[in-house]
Amino acid sequence: MKTIILTLAFVLPSVLFAQLDRSVRPEPGAAPSINIKDSEVFKTSNGITVILSENHKLPKVSFNLVVAAAPQLEGSMTGLSDIAGSLIQSGTTGRTKDELDAEIDYIGASLSADNNSIYLSCLTKHMDKGLNIMSDITMNANFPQSEVDRIIKQAESGLLATKSDAGSMAQNAVAVSNFKNHPFGEVLNEETLANINREAIVDYYTKTFTPNGSYLVVVGDINKQQATEMIEKYFSGWNGGDVNRTKYDVALINDGNNVVFVKKPGAVQSVINITHPMEITPSNPDYIKLQVLNGVLGGGAFSNRLMMNLREDKAYTYGCRSSIDVNEYGSSFSAGGNFRNEVSDSAIVEILKELESVTKDLVGDEELAITKSSMAGGFARSLENPATIARFALSIIKYDLPSDYYQTYLQKLDAVTKEDLLAVAKKYLSPSNCNIVVVGNEEILDKLQRFDADGEITKLDAFGKVMKEMLPADITKEELINKYIAVSTMTSSAKELSKKMKKVKSMEEVTELKMEQVPFPLKSTRVWVAPNSSAEKMEGQGMVFQRSFFDGSTGGSFNMQTGKSTLSEEEIAAKKKSIGMFPEMNYATSGMEYELLGIEKRDGKDCYVLKTNDGQTESFDYFDKETFYKVGSTNIQKNGDQVQETSLTYSDFKVQDGFLFPNKLIISLGPTSFEATVVSRTMNAKIDLESYK
Repeated sequence: MKTIILTLAFVLPSVLFAQLDRSVRPEPGAAPSINIKDSEVFKTSNGITVILSENHKLPKVSFNLVVAAAPQLEGSMTGLSDIAGSLIQSGTTGRTKDELDAEIDYIGASLSADNNSIYLSCLTKHMDKGLNIMSDITMNANFPQSEVDRIIKQAESGLLATKSDAGSMAQNAVAVSNFKNHPFGEVLNEETLANINREAIVDYYTKTFTPNGSYLVVVGDINKQQATEMIEKYFSGWNGGDVNRTKYDVALINDGNNVVFVKKPGAVQSVINITHPMEITPSNPDYIKLQVLNGVLGGGAFSNRLMMNLREDKAYTYGCRSSIDVNEYGSSFSAGGNFRNEVSDSAIVEILKELESVTKDLVGDEELAITKSSMAGGFARSLENPATIARFALSIIKYDLPSDYYQTYLQKLDAVTKEDLLAVAKKYLSPSNCNIVVVGNEEILDKLQRFDADGEITKLDAFGKVMKEMLPADITKEELINKYIAVSTMTSSAKELSKKMKKVKSMEEVTELKMEQVPFPLKSTRVWVAPNSSAEKMEGQGMVFQRSFFDGSTGGSFNMQTGKSTLSEEEIAAKKKSIGMFPEMNYATSGMEYELLGIEKRDGKDCYVLKTNDGQTESFDYFDKETFYKVGSTNIQKNGDQVQETSLTYSDFKVQDGFLFPNKLIISLGPTSFEATVVSRTMNAKIDLESYK
């Protein structure tokens, strides 16, 4: 199985560039007022606000429909809105998903949807056909049960991937830490996903996608008369009630810093986010000043303070950044990056120091000038995109901004002073009242204690729920392995086990692997030959991506990228520790390091956690406490600074030839998941190991 993991790590990317005196800084000129052509804005009889930005340079047009509903608390159905958004294009009362896809492809259009918007882009000559399809899914989406099942199954795979992806874990922990009793603080998990059904999805769609208060942003090769006629033709029949616009208070700032820890076994680096909510909306006059402040601190050019300190000076990380997310429903600040375990506490010290510095001292003239110049350049470049003008018009209407807000943007930016930045830093940043979110190895926990105001570190799981402490095991590691082997081999004594295993000379297992992003299935053939030989091959569409072999003393591999290679002494030693149809049988004699850590919840069930280390890979295996089935594994392979982590979930256990095997697997490589199904398993098959060399 570890070979499958290594192969997938390779296959995935395979299947899916006059004289000037430069010693004198020129004096900047006055910031200009930008001549931005006003978008045309009008309202339809059924409540849609249309924002039209004409641009006739290319024969293309786009329509972006944004509904007015505010995000709502979803509670036991957290994730409902995102699931519904994924399904809007799954079919209508008059078209199947395949028919929709075919029609869109035929006219070369682009159509996408999420939980509060639908977007269409097409050639002007295909506008009529494109709007016919767009309006159909806007008004007549029917959410077929088969598609609901498919998307929910896809979401289940995503949840499994989250458990091995430190970035996703950190994102979830930041959300629940910053936004309590708020829609932004709700995180999809196994329990809430299980509660989502078609009825709830249809109800969300009906209540959310309504014309009242919605916006239709039209950009491109179209004039007002054409736009009016088209919108009247395709959207006049769209009806619906008032949408829910309930708003929620943003969580209060902490009373002192709060450390939030998410355990990631075997991690060699920590993902750190120092974060807190902020009470500010896009219409606040301080918004531009805050963006400049963030540019100086860690969100702008490479020369920002966090990068220069933690990367260039301290060499703690490849990157440390900050961000200020300003949203009408809830805003937040965050700063952080990925740091080696041994410097995680030092990195926190330095980030907090930089935060405190901008709240106490004026920034320098040069860093202010560089940041404002970078922001002005970015603003100017954005004007090259016709959609920018329409987006500006939408923001002015949604956030009640002055009508000349963007025409005078550069003037407002130029007017920002060092004193302004110090004032907004004091007002909005709180270096002594942050959520210090850390995803990493438990070995760093003791170093984090000093950053928590009350000394009580909050421990969360991958989905932001309070993590229960691991319970002590009630059996020994030897007893666990014996029970697992007894269940897997269906034997009740050592003598019976020995007799049964002597009859098995070889095994061949063929597995089919699928994932949403790969257009064809992969085939893995894995073989074992008694007593200690093994081989594997990964192929697809007539190509062998990788093959490997081990004959008990030597071995090697081949892949399409690097060619042939021979196993090192260290790799051979590791192979010898984990060979066999059931490698656990040999742990006591092979030299495998193994330790029973305790009992932990996995997917709602109590599981024994067995930690192993063969010198190349550190693994955490999970055994169901009631059945002793091996239901999951997390494997961490380190190669210098590089870490390859994989999570596996086993299911569909069936008896074959007197042995119990799992026949389905979910293999998660970071944020990517494969679904694997065993299509054949043959005992005492004739194996040609030479074909794998």
